Amino acid sequence: MKKNKIAYWITTSLIFLMEGVMPALTSQTKLAKEGISHLGYPEYFGNALVVFKVLGALILIIPKLPRKLKELAYAGFTFNFLFACISHGAIDGVNFQTFFPLIVLAILSTSYYNYTKLNTNN
Repeated sequence: MKKNKIAYWITTSLIFLMEGVMPALTSQTKLAKEGISHLGYPEYFGNALVVFKVLGALILIIPKLPRKLKELAYAGFTFNFLFACISHGAIDGVNFQTFFPLIVLAILSTSYYNYTKLNTNN
């Protein structure tokens, strides 16, 4: 149980930092806006994406929120990472940027696995 708790908090904290804190701090930079534009998305999509990333990250990191809400956040991030992989692959071809979202998805999956192990009684 302690091993699951440690793994959960490490992986969830990584997701919180990568998908909550970093986008909140960097979303309005020129580089971030160029990245969204490069993939063919309008600027407002990037802004909406950041809002939902920050909300999802907060939902994952705040203890004692309803399980259904946390599972929706996990599902949202899963779709986000899968579609990021597809977008980068379609625009840039196969390279590291194509597979990086899958690495983050593996971290998210580890967080979810440990979350379910810790909350099997709920």
